[in-house]
Amino acid sequence: MDKESPNRDIVIRAIDVKRYYGEGDAVTKALDGITLDVYRGEYLSIMGPSGSGKSTLFNMIGGIDSPTEGMVFIDEIDVAQLDSYELAWMRCHKIGYIFQSYNILPVLTALENVTLPMVFAGLTSDDARDKGAEILRTVGLGQRIFHRPYEMSGGQQQRVAVARALANDPVIILADEPTANLDVKTGEEIIDLLCELKTERGITVISATHDMKMLDVSDRILWIRDGRVQRLEERKNLDISIGEIE
Repeated sequence: MDKESPNRDIVIRAIDVKRYYGEGDAVTKALDGITLDVYRGEYLSIMGPSGSGKSTLFNMIGGIDSPTEGMVFIDEIDVAQLDSYELAWMRCHKIGYIFQSYNILPVLTALENVTLPMVFAGLTSDDARDKGAEILRTVGLGQRIFHRPYEMSGGQQQRVAVARALANDPVIILADEPTANLDVKTGEEIIDLLCELKTERGITVISATHDMKMLDVSDRILWIRDGRVQRLEERKNLDISIGEIE
């Protein structure tokens, strides 16, 4: 936990989180005691080599998986104590997800993909359409609302995924390798878009990533190795630039 910022509003708290798979001599320690506070309105990048545990931690934070030991709190609510209905409600209203492979439905238009979570949340069809169109304009797809995924580039599809993540006004966006399938320029555009959402809407953005370009927009970087925190750094204390990384 970050003891230097006691007055900041904590939106996520992970306490000694462990996630083990298998039993006995065959046990795999995907997470081996992670403790972390994530602050409201910050951009946190979780970085580490493949198999380090960053995606597992990402799933713990998002309520997609449960820890073997330890606790995860979202807005002071212990996620492990929620029943399936309460957990579904939290995922729907508190958290927006962006995936590496976009995960938008190919038979639906951009607008239909974005409004689907709103309908699940109980919004009327008319209100959902109006809100969905406005969100698509916000992410730069105002001219593409009736296009289907096969009519859009990879970057445009990822923008649809970003818009869908915003559908129910989440307090947290979880972005799992959001630039992995994009070219450099388009990846930078998606990173800039996430940064704008953090700044303009106060959304907490957490990204599990290999993309070193994300360092430049992150407030903090959590480095994970072998299921443990290797180090947690403030971006302002890193003496690097994007040009040097590339």
